[in-house]
Amino acid sequence: DLRAPLRAINGYARLLQEDFKSKLGEESMRLLDSVRYNAEKMGILIDDLLAFSRLGRQDVKKQEVDMNDLLEGVMLECSRSFNHKAKITHDKMPLVKGDYGLLHQVVFNLVSNAVKYSAKKAKPEVTIGCKKEATHWVFSVNDNGEGFNMLYSNKLFGVFQRLHSVEEFEGTGVGLAIVKRIVNKHGGIVSAEGKIGEGATFSFSLPF
Repeated sequence: DLRAPLRAINGYARLLQEDFKSKLGEESMRLLDSVRYNAEKMGILIDDLLAFSRLGRQDVKKQEVDMNDLLEGVMLECSRSFNHKAKITHDKMPLVKGDYGLLHQVVFNLVSNAVKYSAKKAKPEVTIGCKKEATHWVFSVNDNGEGFNMLYSNKLFGVFQRLHSVEEFEGTGVGLAIVKRIVNKHGGIVSAEGKIGEGATFSFSLPF
């Protein structure tokens, strides 16, 4: 129901551009571009919100997951999805018990965020670590990017909460909320540390 009006808005704007291009001025074409861009952005927002909503009802189907294989898949997906120059390194990863698809979503969201927020650095770097604690594995994704003010760290994992404007960095503000919900459903917790201009580290735990 939410998508249908957006498809109509985007479709009619496209038809105007294609069929009346010779009659529309440069400013009118620019405005129609803006209409289509915002309709597409709202569509992405709806998709993200639906994904977050479905997670509340979705069962976690645990199996043995090789985090090395999962991470290689994530890095390949990032390379295909983003034109980036970040140097990505990682520790040797363990086998864990979890839902492969959901954990892939967690790691992809965190790594792609790290790539995005470090993109403006001359030498962007992303480091993915893992350490074993008493009852959990703790995974971390560190970048040398924009960072954030720790005074607002409590907002990071909320739906539609953003610490940077859309003009600075694209996004809907749902990705980290999805990460938190998935990790919590696995019995783990999430956390974040950052410093403005010096990067950030996002961590999540998974029980043995």
